[in-house]
Amino acid sequence: MMQAPSSAMVINAARVGDIPLLQEFISLNVELNFSDDKGYTPLIIACYNGQLAAAKLLLEAGADVNGQDFGGNTALMGVCFKGYLELAELLIAYGADLNLQHGNGGTALMFATMFGRNELVKLVLRHGADQTIEDVRGQTALDLAIQQHNLEAIEILGIN
Repeated sequence: MMQAPSSAMVINAARVGDIPLLQEFISLNVELNFSDDKGYTPLIIACYNGQLAAAKLLLEAGADVNGQDFGGNTALMGVCFKGYLELAELLIAYGADLNLQHGNGGTALMFATMFGRNELVKLVLRHGADQTIEDVRGQTALDLAIQQHNLEAIEILGIN
């Protein structure tokens, strides 16, 4: 049996999607809801790096789906930025809060809108994301879509 893993070992296993190692850490009852020196949780790291199987394993083991880094970003915000539809569906199935705001007031919907992830715009809206939320500058997701010339998102947001 291995000795207690360091937080860096857990973060790295999540980053690269090392399922056997994550399973071993979970069997040792390793804390999964810690933050590294940047505030990232293993779940945020797994999601940001597109590690679907690792994210599912972490969620099944009790990882906090709404954990936030030091800037207030969540795993859902990260996947909406990166464009990972399957990961977003997984996080939503585990109860991700669609309307959490990071330090500047941005939401997962705003990330999807700003970065042209229009399938994610549709997904989070379908699951109840609030498009009237404003960031610290008073901008809504529709305002951001207009600024980014994201015509599809403008159309999607304009009909909701």
